[in-house]
Amino acid sequence: MAERDEKLIGDMARAGIDPEVTRAALAFDAVLQRWRRRVRTRELGHRALAELGLPLDLAQLDVMIAIRAPANEFGDDPEDETMVSTVAQRLNIDPSRASRIVSDLIARGFAERAASQSDARRTIVALTASGRAIVEAVRRYKFLLLGGFLSDWTSEERETLLPLLERFSHWSESGATRDEEDLGDRIADLRDDLAQTLAAL
Repeated sequence: MAERDEKLIGDMARAGIDPEVTRAALAFDAVLQRWRRRVRTRELGHRALAELGLPLDLAQLDVMIAIRAPANEFGDDPEDETMVSTVAQRLNIDPSRASRIVSDLIARGFAERAASQSDARRTIVALTASGRAIVEAVRRYKFLLLGGFLSDWTSEERETLLPLLERFSHWSESGATRDEEDLGDRIADLRDDLAQTLAAL
């Protein structure tokens, strides 16, 4: 462990966080940062588009997948009909951006608008047969790679990873492993120390 990390470990110990926990957090962070950089470049998505010869960009593919709404990603939505606002919500993007991309997909024959069966005043969006074929091909491509990778894991390893990964994925939503109120004074001290250090430079 680098000396600068040992200083951080000491700082965290004074804040009441066990050194072994901080070492684990440092290891987790290193893995996550490497993963984030790879995910941010969307390596798998770019490979799928290139190797399947698809005339799409990743934003268009994302919208098509959000329209299709696979249950493993979006859950079992009790509302069968998808509107542009539904797409925006599923992808956490601006509704105007979702609308532009949907319009482009419609122009290219990958999506279509229709009247809602439950409310004729409402317009829904769905994939055409071409759009569905593309989404299913991309998903098969993805799970060929992911399934191939996980095939080398034992069932125990897979069963251990998933609940832990799910639990860890919620850390930012829950205020990390400790409630922010518990760390409020420490964070305030950190903010004050930083302000003093910057002012002295």
